[in-house]
Amino acid sequence: MHEGFPVLLGSGLLVLLLFAFGYAGAKVKIPGVILYILLGIALGRFIGENELLHTASEIGIVLLFFLLGMEFPADRLVGIAKKVWKAGVLDVILNLLITAAICYVFGLDLLSAFLIGGIVYATSSSITAKLLESSRRMANRESEFMLALLIFEDLVAPVFVAILLGMTSGEDMGVLQFSILVGKIVLLAAGAIFIGRFVFRRLGTFIERINDEDTFVLLTVGIALAYGGLAIYLGLSEVLGAFLAGMMLSETKRSDDIEQNVLPIRDLLLPLFFLNFGTTITFGGGIPMAGLLTMILIWSIIAKVAVGILGGRWYGLGKRGAFRAGLSLVSRGEFSVVLAGLAMGSMKVFAGIYILAAAFIGILFFQLAPRLTKAVYGEQKKEHRKVKVPG
Repeated sequence: MHEGFPVLLGSGLLVLLLFAFGYAGAKVKIPGVILYILLGIALGRFIGENELLHTASEIGIVLLFFLLGMEFPADRLVGIAKKVWKAGVLDVILNLLITAAICYVFGLDLLSAFLIGGIVYATSSSITAKLLESSRRMANRESEFMLALLIFEDLVAPVFVAILLGMTSGEDMGVLQFSILVGKIVLLAAGAIFIGRFVFRRLGTFIERINDEDTFVLLTVGIALAYGGLAIYLGLSEVLGAFLAGMMLSETKRSDDIEQNVLPIRDLLLPLFFLNFGTTITFGGGIPMAGLLTMILIWSIIAKVAVGILGGRWYGLGKRGAFRAGLSLVSRGEFSVVLAGLAMGSMKVFAGIYILAAAFIGILFFQLAPRLTKAVYGEQKKEHRKVKVPG
């Protein structure tokens, strides 16, 4: 903000702008994440580097992954992995590793190649879930597979961020350094499982006695931020720490109460994360690496459709359902933005353009999926059943 401009006034106007863009996006069925990034790009030269905005946005992404972690107690994670692991591994190979290999062949260094591979890897959970709900396709059989695959990606994503963050620390990543990094991740995860099983599970009765909502939200948000901060202290990602903090608190069996208290805070701060990312993108000198960008965009579409078709068949879907699922998994979003935040200069512009293009194309493919499936396979009797995410 400009000097002399009241911070409180600027914050209020910024939140109102986010509301206006979010409301408009809901009306025209464009996910808010895209519009928030575009708003950030437009306001970048007026806002500049703002510590308050950066801190608020970081808390927003921490709470996003904290609530995500609460959905997955350790036992449930095992159940999901057993059913979708083949599709999940194929997803990692096609979208992360082969994308990184393409970038490396184009002359990028290994770190930059893996960074782009990570950006390309994960389908946007928020965009896909909202589109499934708004299009009334949640009852279709392939939705179970899509949600399970999104969960698998959400499990891999925080670990990959932690590894990539270690690689971007500026130190040479030899075998010893990589082993230490993996050891830190294992230690942090083991600590979360131990605390959840032997501390929070036994404190369930005590936590149930905390009836005051203000006190309860201080406890839960404090744990999320503290464990995320511990991850940073260990040289890992706050995203991984927040996810593990959610796993810990899931053992209290009060997930619904915690979500009810934390969700409004997350919904207030998360748009600031995407806005802040947009402010860091500055265009100048045209589109960087336009040829590579075009190839990566085309490959990422092909790769996701292939994951849907092959992985869906392994999961037990018919040809039509697997094809529909593949067409509906193209959007990239929040995790890609998290990783793109590690990029610098032209690489960040490259990542920003890719995320926006993949999000828009993904929305279009999702909406056209039923028609394209009908065009390829012909008519089919509708098959509905209640969706239950495995685990």
